[in-house]
Amino acid sequence: MAINVLPQPVPVEQPYEFKTEFHPRSGHQTLYQRFEEFGVTPETQALPAEEEPWRPFRSRGDFEFSEIALDAALNKNQVDRLLSLMARISQGQAQITLKNEADLRKALDNAAAELTPFSKHEIKVPYKKEERVFEVHARPLWDWALDLLDNPLLAPHFVWDAQRIYKHNGTDFERFFNEPWTGDRWWDIQSRLPSDLNAAPFCFILYADKTRLSSHGTVKGYPVVVRCANLPVDIRNGEGIGGGRVVPEDASEEGKHGYTTMKRVVWHVSFVKLLVNLDQYSKTGYSYSCYDKVLRWLFPVILILSGDYEEQCMMSLIRGLQCKCPCPVCLVPLNELHDLSKTFPIRSVKDAQAALDIYRCNRTQGEEVLKGLGLRPVANILWLIENSDPHEALSLDDLHTVHGGTGGVHLLGELKTILADLGREAQDNFETQVAEFPRWRALTHFTTVIHVTFSDGNKRRDLVKQAFYAALSVLKCQVSPEGYRLLRIIRSYLQLDSLIGLDVHTERTLAMIDAEFLVYDAALKEYVEYATTTSSIEGIKTDWNFPKTHLWKHARRDIESKGVARNYSTRPNEKLHGPLKSAYLSRSNGKDVATQILRIDHHKCAALLLRGRVDTLDEQHRLQALGDAGLDDKDHDHINYIGHFKLGSPQSCANAIQDIENRLSAQDTAFQGFRRKFSNFINMSLPTYGYQLTRWTTIPADFQIHEYRYLKLNYESTVNWKQSTDHLRSNPSFHGSPRFDCALIQLTAARTVFVKIILMFKCEVPDVDTFQLALVQPYTAGIPGGSRRIDRDLRLTRVKAVPRGDSIFVPLKSFIRGAVLACDPEHQDEFVVVEHIDSDIFLRMKAWAR
Repeated sequence: MAINVLPQPVPVEQPYEFKTEFHPRSGHQTLYQRFEEFGVTPETQALPAEEEPWRPFRSRGDFEFSEIALDAALNKNQVDRLLSLMARISQGQAQITLKNEADLRKALDNAAAELTPFSKHEIKVPYKKEERVFEVHARPLWDWALDLLDNPLLAPHFVWDAQRIYKHNGTDFERFFNEPWTGDRWWDIQSRLPSDLNAAPFCFILYADKTRLSSHGTVKGYPVVVRCANLPVDIRNGEGIGGGRVVPEDASEEGKHGYTTMKRVVWHVSFVKLLVNLDQYSKTGYSYSCYDKVLRWLFPVILILSGDYEEQCMMSLIRGLQCKCPCPVCLVPLNELHDLSKTFPIRSVKDAQAALDIYRCNRTQGEEVLKGLGLRPVANILWLIENSDPHEALSLDDLHTVHGGTGGVHLLGELKTILADLGREAQDNFETQVAEFPRWRALTHFTTVIHVTFSDGNKRRDLVKQAFYAALSVLKCQVSPEGYRLLRIIRSYLQLDSLIGLDVHTERTLAMIDAEFLVYDAALKEYVEYATTTSSIEGIKTDWNFPKTHLWKHARRDIESKGVARNYSTRPNEKLHGPLKSAYLSRSNGKDVATQILRIDHHKCAALLLRGRVDTLDEQHRLQALGDAGLDDKDHDHINYIGHFKLGSPQSCANAIQDIENRLSAQDTAFQGFRRKFSNFINMSLPTYGYQLTRWTTIPADFQIHEYRYLKLNYESTVNWKQSTDHLRSNPSFHGSPRFDCALIQLTAARTVFVKIILMFKCEVPDVDTFQLALVQPYTAGIPGGSRRIDRDLRLTRVKAVPRGDSIFVPLKSFIRGAVLACDPEHQDEFVVVEHIDSDIFLRMKAWAR
């Protein structure tokens, strides 16, 4: 049989899509790049790897065993037993020379000697006519910074100059923000540095939060995590503690004004130990010959402060929840926190210093001024560091403020209150909908909600997303006016959460944030008005004047100033509490806690340093073994759309097409006429995919189909233009439950639609080609009567499935990405598109709805 493949179009010269403006003092010309060039790190000559990068360990095996011992938090007895066992092993790829735990500890101490250690200090603070002594363990920030600068594996990745980056939107270049150096604050700081030097900022990100080390919470740690903002986010958010302190609390004094002020004094005096030399170098600079052989004067800057509200109060020295101005960033009055339509003056160091000067001269008068500003009578240690205004550095904490606060506590709490008022049946219906919510790889699944409380902000984030869709059929306008109004708030909340969480922001998405805040503000005011004047529900919230209602008001300012939210989220830092707790529980004897757990942390940092060197050596050996062929064996961020998917989980053997129809058609109408539909697809639809058949192809009854139940689907993200991956299933028993995922596909050149996967398979059509196809149920049926009121009010995207018997075949290459569709139990075959499973589908739905 002859087939004719349509000719490929002649490639057309593409215009430049990205523009990068560098700070004028960088000496770099404006850079224009095409899509495939942007974000690609220029190739540099690789440094020769050390022949024995695991030194000072005696062998690679000793080092790798040390990594395992640290990751598993093995205690002394476990280490001794494991080494005793391995010593009896006569064969193996690696030689282990360690004999006992003392040997291991000594080797780790030798490795850690290359890094700046923690040191112990005593802090003396007066309280109640006596002097209290506190222990502080710290690794000076600048010593830690020099460790980074001296690391040849990190050196090529440092970014020194501020950048303004643009992408062409078809009409003009539109500015976008991602990394910290694309924000205005970096640009402004670099503009203030000495013009006669080749000066650049060395920018720190600091996170602080207390954590309970013991299971009963009697032993607490106050770690400070430091990250370098000059490194790209994928490197910057790697694990590693840059500094730490332990500050005890006195339960008998907790909550008293004097003790609370004293704790602030302890915190800031202790912080001095982290800032050794930093205040001096922030003014004079530090001369350093960088990886690119350029001598730069580096000026340390505290660019970002990250923490929950309690820690932000500590960093900014405001008085907290009930003070007159409870926001650490602006001067919003306590009774105006709920009103997101208003903007208030930003706090300044100048005003805080002036108020403190008044307090020092006249305590009574100064106390009134400080109270008016919501400040405590303590000097902020961060004032010592140039270009490090704490109010500018403080940033939105989405984990605690948004997911663990506004959404996961207050909105979800209101939802439970309203459901409780409606009664048991409404609660049961809601829980059923939550339990039946479609599974998704990156989404925690819940089976019960009403009587369960979660403290994890990540679970609260996922729960609010699912609770909204689960409540649509329960909190109807005529059944619960309060609940329907609350759904409008939650809908707007989810919009804002998705917008703020984008990994790349453009001027358009920032304008969308501003517009959505007005929608949220109006919905909240309407809810409060109804709750105050009309509702009879006991316990419904009428006072929304608390900080977490207001704090995300500064999201746009933070993004324009310091880049996107993941730059200052506490999420990457919270997970570092786990290793500290494990070290305390498994590796310490409960005495001299800080010294013991920080020694373990220091060992882990040393192991990470050696691991980087070992991996570099392995990669060089791999490339040497591959020869020239290895030069093209690279991972690319931008995907190749030919072969952007991969089938997996193949079934043991192929099946005849007629056997599949006979076996499944009685229980599933999708398989009725399966062979006939497939024959029609091959002969009538293949031409639309580039094939021209010269005659009708007959599909015999024994035509073989090989079923697959897993699909790995790569696609280009509409958010950051890099490769993303979805993992889709069509499995009748995936972990004991049926799992048939949905997807967005390119049905025609001009139309994308949602489908439910029924069957994925591979087959070979003789004299034509081998095909990878799917049987799918399209969601293309019309909605009776057009859009519904709830869809308009809550801005929902509703689709309806065609009858199961009208399922169609499509090539897997037409799949764009995965999707989640929530069932509407009151309308058969109707579904609501879940827009908030990730940022890409969120932006796609904005365009799809149009």
